[in-house]
Amino acid sequence: MSRYERMFSRLSARREGAFVPFVVIGDPDPDTSLAVMRALVRAGADALELGLPFSDPVADGPVIQAAADRALAGGMTPSRAWPLLATIRAEFPDLPIGLLVYANLVIHRGPDHFYGAAALAGVDSVLVADLPLQEAEPLIAAARTHRISPVLIAPPNASEERLDRIAAASEGYVYVTSRPGVTGADPELHLESARVMARLRIAASPPPLLGFGIAEPDHVRQALTLGAAGAISGSAVVKRMSRHPGPIDGMLRSLTDFTRGMKRATLAQP
Repeated sequence: MSRYERMFSRLSARREGAFVPFVVIGDPDPDTSLAVMRALVRAGADALELGLPFSDPVADGPVIQAAADRALAGGMTPSRAWPLLATIRAEFPDLPIGLLVYANLVIHRGPDHFYGAAALAGVDSVLVADLPLQEAEPLIAAARTHRISPVLIAPPNASEERLDRIAAASEGYVYVTSRPGVTGADPELHLESARVMARLRIAASPPPLLGFGIAEPDHVRQALTLGAAGAISGSAVVKRMSRHPGPIDGMLRSLTDFTRGMKRATLAQP
């Protein structure tokens, strides 16, 4: 069983959903980024989704774009990210670790090189955010060669035929977006994804995780009610980081409190 399979099996037995926070590797600097990842896991995150910073993150809103800019300004590159990932893998051997990247980062030195380096660092899955489904097969094949799960995005406006193809191509989990557009924390969660998750169940897809706009515990509970196996929160996490530009103790406390609250929302209700 993969780490994702073990995680979902364990959570299902306890009638829990998964809470998966997202941060950009290297934001705002490598040492702080490593401390943030550790804090999120120790506070109860079931898995991590991590972004490799990119200069044109077209699927991301302004909060995560700013995080990528900070990381790039600090000198973060894929080659500098791998040791950070390897450190987290060594410290948390059972933790599923996923990457969210853009296609240029994968094809720059070739998919085989990218996925090989990711595998050596202990990465479990890779989602290429700007990769069209019709062009995904070569990267999916390269990922599987290195035993990395390819993750695809299932948007709320996808046809049944497209969702069936996404289900067949994905491993680990499927990233279901709560709305079209880019990432960002919303005051209200858009619920157009219920149809998507129903179709994914019919297609026997990997467990769906709902993302985009997951900003508070009620959003997590709504995601589970819709049929998601868990929720991914990015902008809400990154925003808390940006509010603490000084000593990191306050930032880590804020992230710890947030993660604990979001994880509590995944627990079975009495």
